[in-house]
Amino acid sequence: MSGNFSEIVEEMKALSSEEKQELHHLLEKYLIEERRDEIHDSYIHSLTELNEGKLEFSNDTDELKGMLLND
Repeated sequence: MSGNFSEIVEEMKALSSEEKQELHHLLEKYLIEERRDEIHDSYIHSLTELNEGKLEFSNDTDELKGMLLND
């Protein structure tokens, strides 16, 4: 991948300012979409764990700290 990546970087350098700005906009958009997908996957995973009774809840801070340390 590093060969491909360095080729892409070199090609980006040759782009016009307008093309670089458009590429920047597209990259931001793609990163946002990826993060949304990660959040959605985490949500689905949490729902599955909730339905399987694997989640533990507490309002006791010491107990919560213990739960975090045990994971």
